[in-house]
Amino acid sequence: MDQRTPLFSLDQKGIFEKEIDQAVLDDRVDFAVHSMKDIPVFDRDSGLLIASVPERDSVADVLVSKGGMVLKDLKKGSKIGTSSLLRVSQIRRARPELNPEPIRGNVETRIQKVDKGEFDAVVLAEAGLARLGITGRISERLSIEDFMPAPGQGALAVVSKNDNLEVIDILRSIEHPQTRAEIEAERELVRVLEGGCKVPVGALARAHGDRIVISACIFSIDGKEKLLAERAGRIQEGLVLAREMGEELIQRGAKKIEASWRTVYV
Repeated sequence: MDQRTPLFSLDQKGIFEKEIDQAVLDDRVDFAVHSMKDIPVFDRDSGLLIASVPERDSVADVLVSKGGMVLKDLKKGSKIGTSSLLRVSQIRRARPELNPEPIRGNVETRIQKVDKGEFDAVVLAEAGLARLGITGRISERLSIEDFMPAPGQGALAVVSKNDNLEVIDILRSIEHPQTRAEIEAERELVRVLEGGCKVPVGALARAHGDRIVISACIFSIDGKEKLLAERAGRIQEGLVLAREMGEELIQRGAKKIEASWRTVYV
């Protein structure tokens, strides 16, 4: 795999899970487990489905830095590693004098690059560090207000063949209905906005009982402009609320912001 091209420069979706999903399609394995945010929104007729969505972990972004420094204390010009345009724009918004730079590799490799001095810090998903048992490396948990997560962040997708009814029935036993409702709302926002790897869309749905609260935002390249939409309603209305929010953001100029981002990394 290409380890040099910045992740957000690759004009493809789902580059991490394709090989594993092929094993599911070939009946070499019964199901696959992916990070939800790596699952493409626009795939159709793939022969697969998200059979189960377990309970979600933390949605927060975290900073891992040399010496345990927090974001506000990093020196001007510090090199911050991230593969996400969303994080790039939010870093620029929070600390415009820092230098977000593309970084490749898995979570542990990225942390090693901080330890070796290649980067002053990296921004990662807290859930990823928790699953690896290395939350002790976290220098700071970044606030949701300043760092809206990517759609699906913190959740897992258990994928099976769409006609393997026996496996689907078993996987339903670990389904978490509230997390499923959150994820579907967030992914519906991406569908409406026609988002993708090159567009910095942040989205977070929170379900409590029979209610759901959804937030979404899009940022300009420099992070100075932020379009924010929020809705709340019954959990059964999540998809409708998400569509309304996406349409609202489009009316307020989301497409113009998206177009500017799509021309930056090609």
